[in-house]
Amino acid sequence: MEAGVLTNTASLRAALETDGFAFVHGAAMREILAPFGSFDDWAAFVDSWNHLALDTYMADGGRYRRRRHAVFADSSDGQIRREPHQPHIQGVEYNPLHGGIERWFEPIVDEIAEGHTLQTVLAFCRSLFGTIAQSERPSGGSVGSERVPPRRWRVEVHQFRIEARVGEQGRPTPEGLHRDGVDYVLVLLITRQNIASGVTAIHALDGRRLGHFTLTNPLDAALVDDRRVAHGVTPVEPIDPSLPAYRDVLVVTFRREILST
Repeated sequence: MEAGVLTNTASLRAALETDGFAFVHGAAMREILAPFGSFDDWAAFVDSWNHLALDTYMADGGRYRRRRHAVFADSSDGQIRREPHQPHIQGVEYNPLHGGIERWFEPIVDEIAEGHTLQTVLAFCRSLFGTIAQSERPSGGSVGSERVPPRRWRVEVHQFRIEARVGEQGRPTPEGLHRDGVDYVLVLLITRQNIASGVTAIHALDGRRLGHFTLTNPLDAALVDDRRVAHGVTPVEPIDPSLPAYRDVLVVTFRREILST
């Protein structure tokens, strides 16, 4: 069945805590994001997807994916700051197609990484995921009986363009149904141009299908608790083969790093 419609931060948080995933329409997502900052550089943000580099690590031989990447971390003063450029690494247990190697992608350009739109998205994620993390019961303890261990978020940001051509499908998740090996994931649609399909499916870890939806309009969002559910997206194909066809998304992942006390 399709995921339920969410319209505010409270319902979004409740869906993540109860179901392990959430889908938010773009208009509602813009309202949810508004308290966390500005979108006054949105046009430049969207245009930056036209300048992504080809992903040369595709194990399936595909030439349909372009991307840029950056790593951030939250600091003691409550800000999220960019880390030195570094590779993207996933374990083979999470990504059997591309895991186990260092993948060095072109960095997200400074103007986009430091711009208002991305900083707004990161501030929202830090607030939402941090609130959920603080409310979780420590292992083996009751609420209030144990202090939640101090933690630091490792944040990875990916700009993806999946292109669709005659004779070559665009595969948003070439590894298939998967988990990313993090705590939380936000997938935010930027642009959808001349493509069919691209349906997001959410499954429980035992394989049961929990929901499905299609990111169609700018700021349509999928959020998942990566510890509890797996996700995948069906391949996209051009509607009009004579015209450019692509799916642009921003993917943000948050992973807790427990600090020593």
